[in-house]
Amino acid sequence: MPPVARSQLLAIYERLYSFFGPSGWWPGETPLEVIVGAILTQNTSWRNVEQALARLKEEGALSVERLTPIAEAQLAEWIRPAGYYRIKARRLKNFFRFLQEEYQGRIGALIEQPLEKLREQLLGIRGVGPETADSILLYALGKPTFVVDTYTHRIFSRHHLVPEETDYEDLRSYFLGALPEEVPLFNEFHALIVRTGKTYCRKKAPLCGDCPLGDMGMERQINNNQ
Repeated sequence: MPPVARSQLLAIYERLYSFFGPSGWWPGETPLEVIVGAILTQNTSWRNVEQALARLKEEGALSVERLTPIAEAQLAEWIRPAGYYRIKARRLKNFFRFLQEEYQGRIGALIEQPLEKLREQLLGIRGVGPETADSILLYALGKPTFVVDTYTHRIFSRHHLVPEETDYEDLRSYFLGALPEEVPLFNEFHALIVRTGKTYCRKKAPLCGDCPLGDMGMERQINNNQ
């Protein structure tokens, strides 16, 4: 990994924030809704997740009390718009089984746990990977962790800030080691990275000339990274 450069990362953050404005992430009325959304958003668009969440709300099912005992087949039907609905229903059931067995079904009890202990527990749930676990920790439970995704790796490797072969945990550690430990900063920074990746730093045909980071002297030969 390259030397940690807090000033450079904060300069990137300030540039993106000035360009895009606040992101208002993560959309969700309760920690539970954010948790469910984090699991449903795997391999699909947020628009599809919103439809699945709306269906759960229509059924009065967006609560621990309803989702814990609900049959997996019924849950799968309700979340069908999110895609891979049978797999995701199983993953949701795995989470609620964990919540019941370890914390008596109390979301509040999760919030009380130390970050690293809870992260290890979440990663032990079948179907919950690092990105989903960190999304739950940061956006639902307010824990100071950084969410890494494909956009994070693409943007920062293309700009020579991290090696192309950097894995999830190393990239997460890079951000955690370089930035002040502030939940609002981690929250907003990840959201801004996603917005930049979706709009400008695309896998194919990136719009480098229009990118808010384009004049910061960090451009590289994009073709080498495709």
